Amino acid sequence: MAQASAAPLANAVPPESARPLLVAVSGGPDSTALLRWLEGLGRPLVAAHFDHALRDDSAADAAHVARLCAELGVELVSERRRVPMPAGSVQAAARTLRYDFLERARAGAGCELIAIAHTADDVVEGALIHLLRGSGLAGLRGMPERRPPYVRPLLHTWRAEIDAYLAGCGLTALQDPSNARVDRYARARVRHVLLPALERERPGITRRVRAVAARAAAMQERLEAEATALGGDRRRLREAPRIVRLEAYRQLYGRLPALERRHLDAVDRLLLEGRTGDGVDLPGGRRARLLPERLEVGGAAPHTAPPRLEARICPGCATGRGLHLRPDLDPATLRVGVRRPGLRLRTTAGTRKLQDLL
Repeated sequence: MAQASAAPLANAVPPESARPLLVAVSGGPDSTALLRWLEGLGRPLVAAHFDHALRDDSAADAAHVARLCAELGVELVSERRRVPMPAGSVQAAARTLRYDFLERARAGAGCELIAIAHTADDVVEGALIHLLRGSGLAGLRGMPERRPPYVRPLLHTWRAEIDAYLAGCGLTALQDPSNARVDRYARARVRHVLLPALERERPGITRRVRAVAARAAAMQERLEAEATALGGDRRRLREAPRIVRLEAYRQLYGRLPALERRHLDAVDRLLLEGRTGDGVDLPGGRRARLLPERLEVGGAAPHTAPPRLEARICPGCATGRGLHLRPDLDPATLRVGVRRPGLRLRTTAGTRKLQDLL
């Protein structure tokens, strides 16, 4: 295999860990460069590839990654999606499944950290996407350089450096066609439309946005340290500034993707207005609960008693305000269960979350 150039990826930051490093590899330019660079450092590595099975040729991508790992002598853990895609945004659902796989792969391979190939360009694109949607400090920062078990060694490396490095190594990477879908994906529109327009109007703005994101990252790091020091203590959380409280809730939740603002607001109301024993359901089957001295976020409380279906006369029947099953509904088709996060009730007026109705 061709050797890398004399000073490859000068701004990359080697992860600090004595144990093997799990490297997320899609086969694209960024992850290919990351894997080759880490292999060149002599680090013990395990590659991980998740086939989302969203394209007809995705199996060919998996085969390409397998060949790359074989050439580099790197062990590969791979998996193809077998379950239906979760509802909602395809990109968000794919990210959730991918990170779940990476966690399983890390545990199975005995690795401490997971290296992800986000670059400086990704930081800029992410910051602009968050600003367009409305963002706080964490969104302006982009993605953090290190949030165990995830590390991003290429966060100070530009995509142009990646391309030059791959050319010096003689490596060919895959190109994801979705990255060019400006008609469908916000990141593609920012990358191919918004940023080029901004650069034409204000040359150098991409690097200036990256510098602003770096300052936001430093401020966010201090904020996270303050939130960590609270440790879920109920009294200290109530006395902390709101921005610190919200960060503490994110840390207590501790999952990817992170909580949305409406979830954070619900937990904040629980802390400030709730009573001991009160709780709020969160995504992923988790629940925030108020204990006598702490705010706790854990798995939803299990239902110990089997659900029962009871029938009684509806007081609204005489006035026509009752809600009834269809007269022609076969009782054998009814199922009794417990409420699950995200469950919705379909009515003639549309659908509503069951949690909101209850």
